[in-house]
Amino acid sequence: MVEVSQSGERSVDDAVLDAARDCVLAYGVRRTTMTDVARRAGVSRMTVYRRWPDVQSLIGDLMNREWHQVLMAAADTETGGTARSRLVSRVVAVARELRDHPLLCKIRDVDPEVLLPYLLHRRGNGQDEMLQFLAAALAGGHEDHSIRPGEPELMARAVFLTTQSFVLSVRTVADDVPVARFDRELALLVDGYLRPD
Repeated sequence: MVEVSQSGERSVDDAVLDAARDCVLAYGVRRTTMTDVARRAGVSRMTVYRRWPDVQSLIGDLMNREWHQVLMAAADTETGGTARSRLVSRVVAVARELRDHPLLCKIRDVDPEVLLPYLLHRRGNGQDEMLQFLAAALAGGHEDHSIRPGEPELMARAVFLTTQSFVLSVRTVADDVPVARFDRELALLVDGYLRPD
């Protein structure tokens, strides 16, 4: 995802997205301006506006990049075992990383309305990428017969919805239970749902 020139320098887009991340972590989404981002990135405002028409689209691309990096890091973790066991491990790893991700935590705590469209009305590119990842992993589980028969796209959506609640809502029900203990429960839920009869 990070573009690097032949000389090894990061792309302007990446520098702007890094600056946007720093601004959101410092001020929140509502208080982040294109001027702040441009200043932090060391580029002109016009450079930023040529690539993104407004803060909302910039933040959308930032979230897509950050969630992509989490997904790719989890995809590189475990290589042994059945397709089902690898998928369960990766789902839990992604949920854990996203639940504790500084950007997602800041948005959830300070500007939760930014997340509402992606929870109630439409999917973002990051969500689509996660669904594709799940569907491909489920198809792999059908090939090695470690995952019960079913439509991979539908099953991917069910796993996604379950995982999303463990990422965004677990703190509302955790009470005095350490949040990390829910990782095992998520693994049991997903594994049980996917396990062949």
